[in-house]
Amino acid sequence: MNKYPILSGINHPDQLKSLTNKQLNELAAEIRSCIIQTVSQNGGHLASNLGVVELTLAMHKVYLSPRDKFIWDVGHQCYTHKLLTGRFDQFHSIRKEGGLSGFPKRAESAHDIFDTGHASTSISAGIGVLTGERLQDRKSKVLCVIGDGALTGGQALEALNFTGHIKEDLVVILNDNEMSIGRNVGAISSYMSRLALTGGYRKFRTIFDSIVSHIPFVGKSLLRSVYRLKRGVKGVLYRENLFTDLGFKYVGPVKGHNLEQLTDVLEHVRDIEGPVLLHVLTTKGKGYSPAEGDPSSYHGVGPFAVETGKVDPSLKTDPDQVTTTAAFGCAVLTEAEKNSRLVAVTAAMASGTGLLPFREKYPDRFFDVGIAEAHALTFAAGQAAAGLKPVVAIYSTFMQRSVDQLIHDIALPGLPVVVCMDRAGLVGDDGETHQGIFDIVLFRNIPNVSFLAPLSVKEIEMAMEWACSSDKPVLIRYPKGVSYNSGEEQDAPLEEGKGVLVRRREKANVLMISLGGLLEEVIAASDILEEKNILSDVYHMRFIRPLDRKSLTDLMSRYEQILFVEEGIASGGMGEEIAAILREEKSEVLYTAIGVPSEFLPQGTRKQLIKRCSLDRVSLAARIEEVQSELRFSKVVDMVRNDKWSPHNI
Repeated sequence: MNKYPILSGINHPDQLKSLTNKQLNELAAEIRSCIIQTVSQNGGHLASNLGVVELTLAMHKVYLSPRDKFIWDVGHQCYTHKLLTGRFDQFHSIRKEGGLSGFPKRAESAHDIFDTGHASTSISAGIGVLTGERLQDRKSKVLCVIGDGALTGGQALEALNFTGHIKEDLVVILNDNEMSIGRNVGAISSYMSRLALTGGYRKFRTIFDSIVSHIPFVGKSLLRSVYRLKRGVKGVLYRENLFTDLGFKYVGPVKGHNLEQLTDVLEHVRDIEGPVLLHVLTTKGKGYSPAEGDPSSYHGVGPFAVETGKVDPSLKTDPDQVTTTAAFGCAVLTEAEKNSRLVAVTAAMASGTGLLPFREKYPDRFFDVGIAEAHALTFAAGQAAAGLKPVVAIYSTFMQRSVDQLIHDIALPGLPVVVCMDRAGLVGDDGETHQGIFDIVLFRNIPNVSFLAPLSVKEIEMAMEWACSSDKPVLIRYPKGVSYNSGEEQDAPLEEGKGVLVRRREKANVLMISLGGLLEEVIAASDILEEKNILSDVYHMRFIRPLDRKSLTDLMSRYEQILFVEEGIASGGMGEEIAAILREEKSEVLYTAIGVPSEFLPQGTRKQLIKRCSLDRVSLAARIEEVQSELRFSKVVDMVRNDKWSPHNI
């Protein structure tokens, strides 16, 4: 029996135009079921996608994609769009290696006009696309769907301002699910918005404005007075005057789960000249009660049981294992107890960064600035300038949005801000936009900044203590997932600029240096080599900057071969810096540095990505073994040349 009789027959969104309202509502139910079933198996963004099913259907019913362009801010609400644009047969593969991306992707479909994954970019992209279409005499409509949370980002406000200025026909759909912006409307606002949609009203406004402006001597000043009066009345009666003052025609609020009303409103909006902001009220997690009741937990979720909404027991983390995120959360609490000036700052990621316990214990010292990473850093810099000790927690991938603020507002004046970057390295299922592989290259050469890379619970505690006692800026990066501890050696006291030997073998002639979250793979590679009678030591780097050059060169001089492994982009990374140090020291050691290749990595499990980058234990051991075989061969050749060859000398 076909579970999705209507959905399975949709190969192009044009087919929606022939469906009745009854069929469209049945299709909405099928789409919800398909999304819930798929996400329960693959993981993904659930609540955000369930909230825009009807909105997406209405957009495709009224507009003509791909002629008309849809841009999804962040992109984590695009599943319905994918299902309606010929990707139903592939939908089971979403977020899997080789499958569909969980975000819009130009390479995937002509219906995906813009790649997204970070917030607050849609309006900038949309007005860019629209001006490009107009300059090429194309009549495309462009719609940007942005959530109330993403609207807190500064770039979104910059784009609204510019769009209102150039007065192009951009349609911005504000998907208000009340996660960030409270309900702000009433009967008067709804009535005025409906009135603004009618052709008669728009015609009346055009005629009225023309007549008044042409009244001799007083026309223009009278018209300005009317506008001021209108804004004043609107400011009293309802709160959407921000958008109208920016030059948008405001429409709404509209119920986001009423297909018939949405379709009717969008048909009217399509004919309005100039920029329009359509305010749509939706329920995040709509149609699945666990997600409706707890939309934050079901925003991004792993596999779960559909019947109960609970995470698959086989995928639960061992309660005795502590994640790096939880370790950071505990460490920052410890430091906060010691220092009443310590404050925590995050950009809409209190849960994801492990700061919920801090928020509960120190609500007056906790600051969530919304989806505004650049603001978060400069805000923290201001706090530091006033004598506080800010700890900013942001995902590595989102720190890319704050490079100038780190350099100009924190590093240049040397303000003691601690920036903690979660999800550093290979992240996995969310794909290219969420990999944390650029932070080392971006930040390792910034003056005045210390940069640490702890892994174990104890190391994170020590790194936080060291950073919070510093009077200069400090960066700390750590990977997503369970913290790794190779033993007592990794818990050795922290020494500035130095790492720690976590594996020592008598008469080892190979040194493997690990930076980032690949220590487990490196140690496992050492075990593989030992089975082949190749002895290797393993050195775990704790500091990226400063670097104790003397202790590092003294260590490296003991070996004939060194393999440097870093979980970050290899080109421009720490491996290249150490290579330069060895050249300056005129070292003859056989040195190889490997890391993540300079490419955008698609979705897949962390294990799959590590293997794809040849950073897995088998590949690392093979790199060492290859060089050791060449060394052995060279030794044999030299011995033969010198008449000293003997099997016992190898």
